[in-house]
Amino acid sequence: MNYSREVEKMCPLIKGTDHGPAPIPEEGKWVQAREIKDISGLTHGIGWCAPQQGGCKLTLNVKEGIIEEALVETIGCSGMTHSAAMASEILIGKTILEALNTDLVCDAINTAMRELFLQIVYGRTQTAFSEDGLPIGAGLEDLGKGLRSQTGTTYATRAKGPRYLELAEGYITKVAVDENDTIIGYKFVHLGKMMDMIKKGMDANEAVEKASGQYGRVDDAVKLIDPREE
Repeated sequence: MNYSREVEKMCPLIKGTDHGPAPIPEEGKWVQAREIKDISGLTHGIGWCAPQQGGCKLTLNVKEGIIEEALVETIGCSGMTHSAAMASEILIGKTILEALNTDLVCDAINTAMRELFLQIVYGRTQTAFSEDGLPIGAGLEDLGKGLRSQTGTTYATRAKGPRYLELAEGYITKVAVDENDTIIGYKFVHLGKMMDMIKKGMDANEAVEKASGQYGRVDDAVKLIDPREE
């Protein structure tokens, strides 16, 4: 250790207090985190790339400093999906400090990792007050049946109004409108459930029918519009 001449000339004094770091809540316990292995928790975070053309929702389940589970969801440019595939392989098994300083390929995923790191080390996780946290696999609960991200895709122009394309229930097949051309509901296909049925051997047309549903006042509609056609 090298010291400047000014410091070397100083007379030594004793540090009077050393209470350690303030404890943070982790999985139902109050922990004075001094090392990476002292950190545990499950949490979510959002990141974005520099040109802000894409975003990432990242979910991490950390146990004793190690990332045991990672859910990477992206929206934006096409390259982000491949970046997400690589990030899912890169993240697991790393400490949160290693992950913070690892190139996760897409800047939106890197930014999400930074935001999650801050949440985790400051004790702001979703499991801060949940005893023993959540088991590995809890991240999949964000996706629900069919294991698909909860997405909402809508489009609108001033000239022609809104188009619902995909919402939490699924892929929108028809938009229901009333006599004033106001949207009052929609029909949808839950693509995750549909694919599960097809994989089990069901005919595709039957699977589409069984995975279909509707929301709102569809039965009162004057007409049904395909949001993807002119």
